[in-house]
Parts: sequence; C-alpha cells; structure tokens
Amino acid sequence: MATFLYRLGRFAYRSRRLVGLIWLAIVVGIGTAAATLSGPTSDSFSIPGTESQEAFDLLDERFPGASMDGAEARLVFVAPDGETMDDPANVATVEQVLGEIEAGPQVASVLNPFDIDLVSEDRSTALAQVSYAVDFFELDEATREVLFEAVDTGRDAGLTVEAGGEATVEEDFEGGSEMVGILIAAVVLIITFGSLAAAGMPLITGITGVMVGIMGITAATGFMEIGETTPILAMMLGLAVGIDYALFIVSRYRHELMTGKPGDEAAGRAIGTAGSAVVFAGLTVMIALVGLIVVNIPMLTEMGLAAALTVGIAVLVALTLLPALLGFAGDRVLRWRFPGLKIRDVEDDAGKPTLGRRYIGVITRRPIAVLTLVVLGLGVLALPATSLRLGLPDDGNMPMETTQRKAYDLVADGFGPGYNGQLIVVVDGAESQNPQGVAAQVAEALNGTDGVAFAAEPEFNDAGDTAVIGVVPTTGPASEETEDLVQALRADLREIAEQGGAALVVTGGTAVFIDFTDKMGDAMLPYLSVVVGLSIILLMLVFRSVIVPLKAAIGFLLTMAATFGTIVAVFQWGWLKDIFGVEQTGPIISMLPIFLIGVIFGLAMDYQVFLVTRMREEYVHGRNAIDAVTVGYRHGSRVVAAAALIMISVFFGFVLGDDDIITQIGVALAAAIAFDAFVVRMTLVPAVLTLVGSKAWWLPKWLDRVLPNVDVEGEKLARYLEERDRQEQATKEPAAVSH
Repeated sequence: MATFLYRLGRFAYRSRRLVGLIWLAIVVGIGTAAATLSGPTSDSFSIPGTESQEAFDLLDERFPGASMDGAEARLVFVAPDGETMDDPANVATVEQVLGEIEAGPQVASVLNPFDIDLVSEDRSTALAQVSYAVDFFELDEATREVLFEAVDTGRDAGLTVEAGGEATVEEDFEGGSEMVGILIAAVVLIITFGSLAAAGMPLITGITGVMVGIMGITAATGFMEIGETTPILAMMLGLAVGIDYALFIVSRYRHELMTGKPGDEAAGRAIGTAGSAVVFAGLTVMIALVGLIVVNIPMLTEMGLAAALTVGIAVLVALTLLPALLGFAGDRVLRWRFPGLKIRDVEDDAGKPTLGRRYIGVITRRPIAVLTLVVLGLGVLALPATSLRLGLPDDGNMPMETTQRKAYDLVADGFGPGYNGQLIVVVDGAESQNPQGVAAQVAEALNGTDGVAFAAEPEFNDAGDTAVIGVVPTTGPASEETEDLVQALRADLREIAEQGGAALVVTGGTAVFIDFTDKMGDAMLPYLSVVVGLSIILLMLVFRSVIVPLKAAIGFLLTMAATFGTIVAVFQWGWLKDIFGVEQTGPIISMLPIFLIGVIFGLAMDYQVFLVTRMREEYVHGRNAIDAVTVGYRHGSRVVAAAALIMISVFFGFVLGDDDIITQIGVALAAAIAFDAFVVRMTLVPAVLTLVGSKAWWLPKWLDRVLPNVDVEGEKLARYLEERDRQEQATKEPAAVSH
C-alpha cells in the first residue's frame, strides 16, 4: 500500500499538468451533468416497519385522494380585549383569511372553527385547521407564502393571528455556516503553517472534493429519487475530512522538504506515509456512514451513502490532486510567510521544549494516574446520560418570538396542550361483520380512557369498512404521558377491535414522532455494533495489533458517553442553558445519537489512525515502545490538534444561532470532538500504549498470517527506497570511475 501510494504521489507531482487537467475535466464534466441532467428532489419521509407508517399506508388505500398524511397548519385567532370571536366583524375576518388559504395551491381542506366548534369556552380564541394534499417535504414555497399572507390579512384586520404546524416550517437549508467554517479553518491553518501557500492547499482540495461530490449527487437526481436534505451531511463531512486529510499530507510534505528531500520525493513520501493513514481513515468514515443502512429509514440510508461517496472523493482528491497542486506550488509552501508568523515544521521533533513535549512527558511518566483521571473524568461527565430521553422537537421547542411557538402557547392556553398533538385512531373493519359497531365501541372506549380529553365521532370511507377517529390527549405532544397514552391505546383498544373482527392502528404526527424515536433508539445498539465491529477489523489491518483497535473502540465509547451526558445536562436538565442560549429544555433529538455516532466515529478514527500510525512507524523503524509513543506523539500531535480545533470551531459556530435544535447539534459535535481529540486520542491513547509497551503491537501469529499486510507504517516503502538508493549509487560509482 505505502509503496503504491509513494509512486502515485511522485507521479501526480511530476505529471501535475496532466493530473490537473484530469481533475478539471472531472469538475467540468460533473458540473455539466449536474446542470443538464438534474431532476427535482423529493423527500418522502417514511419509517418502514412502524405502526404509524402502516396506518398511513392503509389510509392511502382506503381514503384515496384524502392525503391523510399531508402537511397541516393550525391558525389561531384571538379577539382583541373586550371582544369575542363570535363578533360579526371577527367572524368575517376569519372567513376571509381561510378563503385566501383555500384558494391557494396544494390545499386539501380547510376547517372553519365556527363549523366544527373549535372556539374556546370564553369565546376569545378560535382554532382553524388546514390540510394540504402533499407532505411537508413537497410543499411549494408559494404555498407557504399564501398561508403567511393570509395571516397578515387577519392581523391587519385587528385580530391576533399566529400559525403553527409543520406546513409553517420553512426548509432553511441555505448555505452560510460552511463559509464561516472555511474562514475559521483558514485562520487555524495559517497559524499552524505560517505560510499562505501551505494553508491554501487543504482549503482548495477540501472545497474541490465537496464540489465534485455535491454536483455528482445533483446529477444523480435525474435518474433516481434523491431528497433535498441528502447533500447536507455529505457537504459537512466532505468538507471536514477533506480539509483534515490534506492537512495531514501537507504537514508531512513540508516535513520531508525541510529534511532536504526534493519536491517529488517529498510528495511521494508524504502520500506513501500520511496518505496511507488517510486511506484507512477514509475507509473507517465510509463504514460508519454506510452502516446507517442498519437503521432502515430510507432518508438516513440515502444521506449516509451520499456522504460516504463524498468522503471517498475527498480521499481521491487528497491522494492525486493535492500532490499535483504541491508540484505547482513548489517550495512556496515554505515561503509566502504570513506577516507576524514563523514558518515552522509542525512535525519537527527537535528544538526547544514545547507544551506538547512537556505534556507527553507527563503522560509517559505517570500513565496510571493519567489513565485513572481520564476515565474518572469522562465517567462523571457521562452520568447524566443515564437520564437520556429521546424525542422530536415540536412547535413548543421553537424560539419564543416565532409564530409557531406563539400559536403553540395560544392553543395550549385556549384549548389544552393536547390540541397541539392530536392522534388518529384507524379502525380497519374490512374483515368485520359490523365495522360501524366496532368503531362506535372504540370511540366510546376512547372517551373513557385516562389521558384522552376528547375523541371525535368515527368518520368512514366510501366503502364504509374503515373508520378514522380523531383523538385529543390531555397532555402535550412531547410529554412522556402522551407517549404512554399511545402505547396504552395500541394495546387496550386493539383487543376491543379484534373482538369485533377488526384491526386497529394508531397514527398521527405525534405517533409518528414517537415511532421514529423508538426506531432510532432500537437501532442505536445494532448500528454501534456494526460500525465498531467492522472498524476493529479494519484497524487490525492497519496496526497489526489486537490491543490498539480495542483501545480505539473503548475510547470512542467513552467519548460518546461523555458527550451524551453533556447534552443531557445542558438540554434536558438546563445546566449552563443561559450560556448556550437554550430557551426550552426537553428531550434530546431522537436522530442525534445515531448522527453523532456516525459523524464522530469517522472523525475520531481520523485522529486515531494518523496519530497512532506515526507511533507504529517509529516502533517498526527501530525505536523501543515508549520512545515510539513519545516521538510519534511529538510528530503528530500538533497536526491532530490543528485538525480538531478546525472542527470544534466550525461546529461550535452553530451554537451562536437562535434555533435550539441547531444549538443542540452544535454543542454535541463540538463537545464530542473536544473529548475525543484532546482527552481520548491525545491523552488516554498514549497512556495506554505506555502501560502495555511492546505488547500494544502484538498480534497472534495465526491472525498475522490470515490478515493481509497493508504496510501503512511504510516499512516496505523504507526497504524499497533503501534498495533504490543503493542501485542508484552503484550506477553512479562505475560511471565516476570510468570518467
């Protein structure tokens, strides 16, 4: 592997014009395909294997054209002080507002509050329901504009009008945060290298890889259904690993230049050594992303595969385009100094004592104390994770100033919190002798169930064999009581329906959220097992060791536990919530744990592979186990620290937003990278390797024979270079004698 990559790096450096033209052709070709072949995106959200999804499938079959799973909006009208909603002028305003909405596109039905008696007891508040013929992801922007313009009409007439529901949430996937991340990355790279040319290389290659990946995904929409949200994870991870991989290779290239190697030789050695680490780090990330298939949610599977493809492209860019760009730059990566900064070799092991040298000295002198402190510290941080509660955000988690949050609070005040999370009970009486009678029994039982505020009369389809019953809980959609109610209804009411020869399912937006959360929770352990298991095998190939992969996996589990504990403490318990601007505590986003596992495992293994590969490289090349840890750490720690700081800064930028959901994601990602890079990889790992000594690189002989030797540490490359140098020297000596 290392020898092949060495040759690839030299070829790309020497044939830089050819390689540059090939990549230019790829960018132009894929860009043209994206512009000419792309089709519309379509995010049809489905959760196979859940009761709520089965119910929607049944409703689509029995109520054709009704779009029972379409997006909804709730409009809350509040009369001015001293008036009621029954006043003729206010009634006329409500009808005007609803008329404007009904005349708009994609509307399936509009329920007037005066027709269905959705007016509060004090007659001050009215609640209208709008159903759309398409789901949230297929709503047009023009549809939302009509909705909000109608809301403004009601406000102009003197009423308080607020709108909630999924139809009011705009899909805000516009760029901007990635530009902030790129700027932060540029600053860290300039400080790390001191050279504008060296700092620019990771940025150019990182952006190029993301461009190719995103344009490829866009072109693919012309041939297959791809969701609008799919490029998000691909862009974030592609940019992150693209910059990191190039940072690793450029730092090694500069190190080789500073030791006197010519440019092509330095590029070859950098790709052969750091490039080998990049290949296996990239494979680990791709395993984590492809593993999302285990969750069996089409949207997540699609996002994982697209992101894995983008990471693969980032690896190819780092191995081919980067050495070509280094060829164009020449020794400028050691010049073009940024004012006020020194150009230095970030992998230099000589010179005056630095913080890194002192830090690794403490670790190797006191490994047991350091290991104990790290494990205890992460364990304490992980304690709140025992109270982890997953859920999906609703309008009650929106910022206080938004119309969705205002509508949520007005509905809860005027009608009760359960009106914000209504349920749908579907009675399938196709096999029953008396479907109407069974549905009536179910409705009667519903109205006598604790936790149910109101159950509507059954509504039947044209065939009269399927009934829909609307149910209003007494508690809000995000409460544990509502979750318990859904489970109770599914257990108790199903018995009543089955006694009459019918089937029963419970669905609705709240039930979908509950099922999604359960599905994510159930998938977490299998997903973690697949990702960690496959990666242990891959790391065994890389390090020819049993202990190092196991240590890497255990360290990652400690990172995850501490991260989950942190987000529970902040977002469930409310610790430090004022610092992070958290307005509303509540459950952790149900998709966040699996999202974190995939993203952080990939990035963590980047740091693991790069840092420990340098240690193994030193060990294989003759140093004793402790010296190998020390020297390898001093070579790689500053590069890993720079890469981690870039990621932390980028992710922490999300915390500055007003959205609690985005803040939750930003805090989780930043905390996880900080724990894993600085506490686990740069502290716990060298402490463990110091304790076990040469046993860290032990592999059973039978397993050593079975596993292919990929030579990531460059031992075969070193022998190849020595043999080549001897042959070149032997060729020169006879020529010199004859002369």
